Amino acid sequence: MGMGQRLLAPADRVFEIKSMKKDFDKWNANKKTLHNKNTFHFYHEREIWWCSLGVNVGFEQDGTGKNFDRPVIIIRGFNKNTFFGIGLTGKKKLGKYYFYLGKISGQDATAVLSQVRLLDTKRLVRKIETLDKTKFEELKLALAKTLFG
Repeated sequence: MGMGQRLLAPADRVFEIKSMKKDFDKWNANKKTLHNKNTFHFYHEREIWWCSLGVNVGFEQDGTGKNFDRPVIIIRGFNKNTFFGIGLTGKKKLGKYYFYLGKISGQDATAVLSQVRLLDTKRLVRKIETLDKTKFEELKLALAKTLFG
C-alpha cells in the first residue's frame, strides 16, 4: 500500500496509513556488525544505557543518530546475553503508557511502557546512570499495570 491509501475497518471506519521513511539498509549494515561483536557488557537492573535499538517496523520505537540508539532502562536481566528493557524518550510525557522518570543526565526522561521488549546485551553501547530504587519500584508497578491491567 502506498502513502495515503485507505483501509476499511469494521463498522466502515476509515483509517489513513501514512508512510514513514526509514533507512533500513543502513541499520541492517550496523546490525550485522552488532551481531558479530564478541564483547559483552555486564549490566544490572535499574541501569540506564544507550542501546542500539535500530530501525523498526511501523510504530515500534526506533533508535536515533548514526548508531540508531536511544536510552533504555534495564527492567529484568535473564542471563549474560538478554534482558527486558524499556526505551526512553527525552520528553516529559504523561498518560497510561508513559512513566516520567525525572531528569536523567540533566534531561527529561520518560519510559514508554508500551515499548518494553527483550534485548540482547550486544545492543548496549554505554551506561548512563542507575535509577534510584524507589523510582524503579514505581516504574515496575506502572509497567505491570500497563501489561496486565
